[in-house]
Amino acid sequence: MALDAQELGTVPWNIKGELILNCNCTVFCPCVVSLGKHPPTEGYCQAWLGIRIDEGHYGDEDLSGMAVGMLMDIPGNMGRGNWKAAAYIDDQASEAAYDGLVAILSGAAKGTTGLFSMLVGEFLGAERAPVSFTTEGNARRLMVGRKIQGEVVPVSGKDGKDMVITNTEYWMGPDITVATANKGKVRAYGRVWDFDGRSAEICQIDWGGPAPK
Repeated sequence: MALDAQELGTVPWNIKGELILNCNCTVFCPCVVSLGKHPPTEGYCQAWLGIRIDEGHYGDEDLSGMAVGMLMDIPGNMGRGNWKAAAYIDDQASEAAYDGLVAILSGAAKGTTGLFSMLVGEFLGAERAPVSFTTEGNARRLMVGRKIQGEVVPVSGKDGKDMVITNTEYWMGPDITVATANKGKVRAYGRVWDFDGRSAEICQIDWGGPAPK
């Protein structure tokens, strides 16, 4: 059953886990440090992301163990909006979990992702799909059927440890691991993208909402 429109933006929610993102930027995404004010390296942003939810809830509905994928198509600076976005929800999600995740990813649930409701000009849709988010060594893989097939790996620093940009005000989280994509293929909503070898990010997330009044 779909969520009551009057409840949207009032239900407490939280998700903790890991997010990976791969975009068309040829070097590390300038949006992280400029907070969306600097244009992407290609002048526009095309990206896919995946989220592994280790712990989470939407109201009383448990979201733990779920995985989701998204694609985002942004015509210029991220901060200027007019995004197009679509979501893929773990096909193992209950009806209530599916509705809650759609509310979160569309921005309707407010809180951390509430900016989506302002920046996304067209929400292309949400659908159930076999979403797999796995880790092998330092590689993170997202598979959404044949629609999104991605693998990202951290970029090593001088000491061999992951290169991390810390203490940012980026919306995803304060610490962003610089990464690159071994594979980044999208075949969905008329989009055919190949971002192998391009910019990627890894972030531990702790999102929630809505903000107390």
